[in-house]
Amino acid sequence: MIGWRARLGFLVPPGNPTVEPEMIALAPQGVSVHFHRMTARGVGGSLDGQHERNRMMVDSLDSSIELLAMVNPDVVVIAHTATSYYLGRRGEADLLARLEHKAGTRVVTAFGSVLCALERLSVRRVALGAPYSPEITLQGKAHLEEHGLQVVDVANLQGVTNIYDETAERAYRLARGVDRRDAEAVFLSGTGMPTLAVLELLEQDLAKPVISSASAMMWHALRLAGVGQSIAGYGRLLTLS
Repeated sequence: MIGWRARLGFLVPPGNPTVEPEMIALAPQGVSVHFHRMTARGVGGSLDGQHERNRMMVDSLDSSIELLAMVNPDVVVIAHTATSYYLGRRGEADLLARLEHKAGTRVVTAFGSVLCALERLSVRRVALGAPYSPEITLQGKAHLEEHGLQVVDVANLQGVTNIYDETAERAYRLARGVDRRDAEAVFLSGTGMPTLAVLELLEQDLAKPVISSASAMMWHALRLAGVGQSIAGYGRLLTLS
């Protein structure tokens, strides 16, 4: 890794236009980011067939990670939060153990990064907003609760045809709508919906931490790679060690 402080790898859903620019924007100087696409047929980002595409992406991970491992990343992140919702707690743990053996490096999920972020923020009560179908959104709620978190409110973004067509402004309205007084933080799930541009504003408006899958997975990957640099402008989380 001559010349680089760290190398981060991201396994990205096919068609997702958001992960690469957001991770590149967050990466500190001296940190390289590398991407490989998972495989799934159908219209990427569409709510129709979302469950089936999740299954296909999970099935493609073994071959995908072998290719990404060729750049010798310090950490690999599965940049698809709903993968964890699809697998459940035991299935997610089994998958990570298998992929780490194949890659020869640490492998984490976007959802696992969220869990670590909420723990670092000392959050136990969270409001969940997502651009998914109601079914997948409720899977996310159940997965958070399975890990001991209290989900005080949950909402799926209304009027979504394709997640990849959504905007940061819509993410902002989703977070405002799902927030509750007893929520210690708001979590915006999903890596396909742009969120970084509104996290700082949301924290100012709601007076509490607001994290997204994107902010959590970059924070977690950097810390696992030994990079503790503070990144301002994207919410409190990315300023913490």
